[in-house]
Amino acid sequence: MNVILQLLTILGSLGVFLFGMRMMSEGLQQAAGSRLQKILAYMTSNRFAGVTSGFLITSVIQSSSATTVMVVGFVDAALLTLRQSIGVIMGANIGTTVTAWIVAILGFKFSIGTAALPAIAVGTVMLLIRKIDRDDLAHALIGFGMLFLGLSLLKDAVPDIRNNPEVLEFLAHYTDLGFLSFLIFIVVGTLLTVAVQSSSAAMAITLTMTFSGWIDYPTAAAIVLGENIGTTVTATLAALNANANAKRAARAHLLFNLFGVVWMALIFGPMLGLIDRIVPGAITNRTAIASHLAMFHTVFNVLNTLLCVGFVPTIERFVRRLVPDDAVADPRSYHLPYVRTGFQDTVELNIITARGELARMAEHVQSLFSYFLELFQNPDKAVRSRRGGYADQLALVERMHEEITTFLVECSREPISEQTAANINGMVRVSAQLDSIADTSNKLIRLAERKFEKDIQLDQKLMEEIRPYTEMVTEFLAFNTAHFDGRLNEEEYQRAQAMEDRINKYQKRYKKATQKRMRTGSAVKTEMFYLDLLRHVEHIGDYSLEISEALTQMR
Repeated sequence: MNVILQLLTILGSLGVFLFGMRMMSEGLQQAAGSRLQKILAYMTSNRFAGVTSGFLITSVIQSSSATTVMVVGFVDAALLTLRQSIGVIMGANIGTTVTAWIVAILGFKFSIGTAALPAIAVGTVMLLIRKIDRDDLAHALIGFGMLFLGLSLLKDAVPDIRNNPEVLEFLAHYTDLGFLSFLIFIVVGTLLTVAVQSSSAAMAITLTMTFSGWIDYPTAAAIVLGENIGTTVTATLAALNANANAKRAARAHLLFNLFGVVWMALIFGPMLGLIDRIVPGAITNRTAIASHLAMFHTVFNVLNTLLCVGFVPTIERFVRRLVPDDAVADPRSYHLPYVRTGFQDTVELNIITARGELARMAEHVQSLFSYFLELFQNPDKAVRSRRGGYADQLALVERMHEEITTFLVECSREPISEQTAANINGMVRVSAQLDSIADTSNKLIRLAERKFEKDIQLDQKLMEEIRPYTEMVTEFLAFNTAHFDGRLNEEEYQRAQAMEDRINKYQKRYKKATQKRMRTGSAVKTEMFYLDLLRHVEHIGDYSLEISEALTQMR
């Protein structure tokens, strides 16, 4: 009975720790959500910037699993290239070592209660005083306190090995098998990380077991290496239903960590000796051993990155051979790529992915309008033969609208910051207007087809009138698409209003001219066709202004 109670106490302590980590991660994501987009933009410059970005994002959100799965989602959404993603993944592996240092320094060298309970108190006061209006930081503080409170409970729950010598006898059967012992504990570390869905949480458990004397320093170091392999499983699972490049990014993550474990296995003993010389304090000291493990974790990931960062193009070519290109996708099978990390929600990161998908949706919508112009001006057989491809594109836009809107509504039900809520509302509006533009473009395409089929002839003057009118709409669509990565400021919004005003004035002027021509005996069929065309194009201007309005509330 005592054993069962002790086990439940350990699990409960671990639960408090994981809950605190989740709350802290969510709070930090909410606080940094708008900045993550800027860091993402920095990712695109070169592989070294990618490493830095991966390190920064993981340090902020305290989860390499969340970062790497986010990267898989970004590659799937074409926000990152495969080559850029590999550098970010390398940086994420370094970023995850920050948690180990926080736990090693604060968790085992100081009285945790002195920091945990005051952090929870301050966070709670911030939540209760509505004027402060910083729920994101309040959740981060409460999560920080819960994390270390859980770690304190875990330390107390794990029995001291001096009172349980039989555990050492049990472990002795596995620690004296030479290289086989090394392999066994790598597998243990991998399974532990998969079980808790967080390498940071697995690292904290390993540090606690080492601090309590359950495992020795070499065994703990082998488990840490296994945890680096285990953290790749989440990204691999996330890529199962993604495109080929996303699968390649997940495969690159796995190969990168496997390669690191292989070369570390060759110098494992000397490396442990080097860490002993670098870090002060003997490994027999329970407090010092946590710093030794944190340093081992950091040195391993930094060295592995330094060894591999120069070979990113080679890694890219290799994973391209491993994972073949996708077959032509059915538009009806489209699914929004978003981050799933098991025990952590990553709403703020998913919002960035959804925003990137909206930009892709806008590009498809622009293509539909461009196809209408081409078909209207030159309805020859070669142009008309591409109609089927644009029908698929219309189906894809409709599917994207459905998936993105459903996902954003689900995100709105989660704990999110006010700015994220504004971003979600804006993106829902943008998605709806893009879908309306796609529908209207399809109506225009059918009008262009009818012009050809019914042999409706527009004189040269009318064709010249239509050209600047449609060019303004094309410019408006491109203007909005160019601003999907940032907020539309007041000056830019005034420019959008000016474009919509010009479109309206053109439409009214040409409409009056058409009515005048009809009164003087012009062909009714031709003029009615022309009025239909003017009306639909003007509607696209209205929808575009709605998008600009929505972009003003997004950051």
